[in-house]
Amino acid sequence: MFLPAPAAIVVSVFLFMTLFYLIAQVKSDYSVVDIAWGLGFVLVGLLSLALAPEITVRGIIATGLTAIWGLRLAYHIGSRNWGAEEDFRYQEMREGWGDRAYIISYFRIFMVQGLLMLVISYPLILVNYFTKPGLGILDYVGVAVWLVGFGFEAIGDYQLNQFIKNRKSEDNRIMTDGLWKYTRHPNYFGEALLWWGVYLITFSVSYGWAGFISPITIGYLLLFVSGVPLLEEHYADDEDYQRYAEKTNKFFPWFPKG
Repeated sequence: MFLPAPAAIVVSVFLFMTLFYLIAQVKSDYSVVDIAWGLGFVLVGLLSLALAPEITVRGIIATGLTAIWGLRLAYHIGSRNWGAEEDFRYQEMREGWGDRAYIISYFRIFMVQGLLMLVISYPLILVNYFTKPGLGILDYVGVAVWLVGFGFEAIGDYQLNQFIKNRKSEDNRIMTDGLWKYTRHPNYFGEALLWWGVYLITFSVSYGWAGFISPITIGYLLLFVSGVPLLEEHYADDEDYQRYAEKTNKFFPWFPKG
């Protein structure tokens, strides 16, 4: 007997994250989970669309936009991290867990991220499981919000990459131009915003209102858990960064002070 669509998606995410856990063990690098992050949402979106009782324009739009975001993010992180040294965050985790890192990491890194992936992609599951034909004003607003968020994330990442690649001195270590002039984390702001766009697109279907858990969760994670706080702590003793922080908003874009 085939599993119902939501159960099949849960099992698929579990197997997907287990596969990346095994890759991480072979490479001795937990950073590969960051590549799995974007690809996992592509998996959930395409699988929920394929298992939908009826494929709708709204479902195609929500799934397609998420796939664009997830593939770009996976490529961006993969091209930067594959073959490089393990991210400092995961190095600290590995050292803290000692000999039990191989088992603790499976649950606290890969399974936790798999669970968060399901929570954040909940609007995708709703829009493809509870289908509704046609488009309304919220769908168009959602696409517009998504485009702004995606632009902040993609352009912010590109500007930072260009800065790192072209800088001529180690004294010039802090990116302060482009979108980074208006927020210290334009890529994180963009990621949080685009999920509000996905939520608005899916709001019109049955129980779509419940999808608010998605942008709330990703916003909370980026602002208070794994995104902004870790980088801010990493640069806490950097005088150049602290001068930059004094005049630049942490998250929401605004004109620099002074």
